[in-house]
Amino acid sequence: MRFRPTVLVSASAICLVAAMPSLAQDAAGGQTAEQDLADVVDTQDSGDPQDIVVTAEVQGLQALGATTITAEDIAKQPPVNDLSDLLRRQPGLNLTGAGSAGTYGNNRQIDIRGMGPENTLILVDGKPAQSRNAVRMGRDGERNTRGDTNWVPAEEVERIEILRGPAAARYGAGAAGGVINIITKGPATEFRGNVSTYILKPESDLESMTYRGNASIAGPLADGLGFRVYGNWSKTTGDDPRINAAAADAPEGSVPPGGREGVENKDINGLLRWQMAPGHRMDVTAAYSRQGNEYQGEYRLGGGATSPIVQDLIGEETNVMRRTTLGGSYDGLFAFGSVEAVLQYEQTRNRRLNEGLAGAGEGTPSTTTDFSEATLRNWYGQTSLNLPFETGPAAHVMTVGAEFRHEYLNDAFAVSQGTTAPIPGLEPVADGLRNPESDATTLAAFIEDNITVGIVTLTPGVRVDDHSTFGTNWSPSFSAAVEPFPDFTIKGGIARAFAAPNLYQSNPNYLYYTRGNGCPFAFPNLGGGCYVQGNAELSAETSVNKEIGVAYTPGGWNVTATYFRNDYDNKIIANNVPIGTAPYNGQDAQIFQWYNSGEAIVEGLEGNLLVPVLPTLSINTNVTYMIRNESRDTGRLLSVVPEYTINTTLDWQITDQFTFVGTFTRYGEQKPNATLYSGATPTADQLRPRDPYNLVNLNLLFRANEYFRLSAGVNNLFDEALFRESSNNGSGANNYNEPGRAFFLTTNFTF
Repeated sequence: MRFRPTVLVSASAICLVAAMPSLAQDAAGGQTAEQDLADVVDTQDSGDPQDIVVTAEVQGLQALGATTITAEDIAKQPPVNDLSDLLRRQPGLNLTGAGSAGTYGNNRQIDIRGMGPENTLILVDGKPAQSRNAVRMGRDGERNTRGDTNWVPAEEVERIEILRGPAAARYGAGAAGGVINIITKGPATEFRGNVSTYILKPESDLESMTYRGNASIAGPLADGLGFRVYGNWSKTTGDDPRINAAAADAPEGSVPPGGREGVENKDINGLLRWQMAPGHRMDVTAAYSRQGNEYQGEYRLGGGATSPIVQDLIGEETNVMRRTTLGGSYDGLFAFGSVEAVLQYEQTRNRRLNEGLAGAGEGTPSTTTDFSEATLRNWYGQTSLNLPFETGPAAHVMTVGAEFRHEYLNDAFAVSQGTTAPIPGLEPVADGLRNPESDATTLAAFIEDNITVGIVTLTPGVRVDDHSTFGTNWSPSFSAAVEPFPDFTIKGGIARAFAAPNLYQSNPNYLYYTRGNGCPFAFPNLGGGCYVQGNAELSAETSVNKEIGVAYTPGGWNVTATYFRNDYDNKIIANNVPIGTAPYNGQDAQIFQWYNSGEAIVEGLEGNLLVPVLPTLSINTNVTYMIRNESRDTGRLLSVVPEYTINTTLDWQITDQFTFVGTFTRYGEQKPNATLYSGATPTADQLRPRDPYNLVNLNLLFRANEYFRLSAGVNNLFDEALFRESSNNGSGANNYNEPGRAFFLTTNFTF
């Protein structure tokens, strides 16, 4: 074994090897890791044996399941409010509800390869964003949350890195589907400022408007010391409360299934960067965000349609999420390799009107005045060491590292469901209330080696996680790439991924109750109703992710085809078989728990075709086709996603000043779950699919000069609006809104 001072920034050195977090730290502000290394190269004599060789491409982000969205891409296809608007157009990505039953249908989140939003890990500058975990999980696996893709305004994104499949499994719990890393812009070498605006006006008066304003300033403070600060305000109004009345056949005086809620974001974020020496950098970050909703009549069960409380609350703010983060990172380049380290504290306060925890009122606001607050605190630390060396003809970049996560949740309201039944596992405290606190700690270590021998690159690795409640989990991985001739590559990989039970599923004090109608079909009410309880004896969900494919990239073309398959086991769901009974007011109440169900399979194809028609005109198309996405035992879908998705983008640089971008998306048929948790036989309406539909968007950008840019466009050109026909799965997959034609205008001024 022979060490060399050559630093190989290559395939898995950054991405498959410890990298997306470390790369994000380097990029938390617009300067990538390879640019930092290039700065060091500039200080070296090119003939010195200590020279650092920097490869131009980061091969890890060229993995089969990898995509990078740049700031330029975002300007060409501006999202309305949430980055998920843009992410959904990438291969393998769709928007789905957190549960597959259609509850809270318009709160759709990013779903990668049909594994569900809970298996998508969101990172901001390489550090986990986990605020959605502060929201109570219901019996169908649903959370009344927008997810974690809206904490960074679109104007402050330097790029977004997406990993799908085996490469994503390296990032531990919650990454079984994939990883989305949102990287923010950072300090500049000279003072600069930016002010941008966005406004969207729908053609229909029933649909929501969006306004957004963003301002940032960045620059040097002293030699080697720079800063970046941005502030953002955005507001999307709620849909008209009667927008779905006709589609749902809702009578006058009732509340139809809720349209899209309004949301108001207020964000401030600061970054301080100290370039201590060439190749050594330290960042300190602080951020605060407030997201408030505009309630539009969302309810979980049918009783909400006639609830006077629901009617009174329409248009009001019923939920506020406050997220605060403090973090720091260090990146160092040495003769023997590079070191990365990151720390973050994340606090989320979820304040919302109290919701029912039992019977027909479950999940629906039960008061107009009484709020409760859940507090979630996350501590995160990660460090890694990248070591380049050679053994004979093989060049290595080995990464070893360690990670620490601690999650603490205090949600007194979620454990407040009363009972006189002696249910095993409940833990009363001195004041008679159950303990509202739960926590978990995970310690992890990982090692990977990126080995290149001629035309072959191999990346074996293993990660081990020790969870304070659920024990040890091993996640081995292996990927390989072969380039038999220039511009043609065959790649494949396999990895084991896992997801630990969340702090609601695993907490025996978390309890909800049905008085009878919600009892499973095979185990009807015995007189005392049915309880569903958290379970501390759960096992982690696991998935063996595999993919294989080819890539051909001659002369600006990009042709890829990928087959992926995830064998999923121990999916956590609310059981419909009781574990026992307990006396309740002289009758028996049945007790159910969260449990690990059997095996499931997710299988599909992804493809991409980029055609450089002219030097100034390109057409890029990606296709996703889902073969299977279901439980092996019951056939129940893991999530409701289109059978296929086709995204085409036409990018035409008309002149130096004008750029035209057109996008076309076709979503295939979406079939609802034919297997219900209750065990009942679904009705014909519950089996109704959502028919295929198309979306066409246009945008024309004008660059007046280096300081000013504006664009104008139209979303959903042909006004193919879709409506929500049920508050849950009563109308099958027709349980969300797709907005109709809308016009937008953006401005961007740099000084």
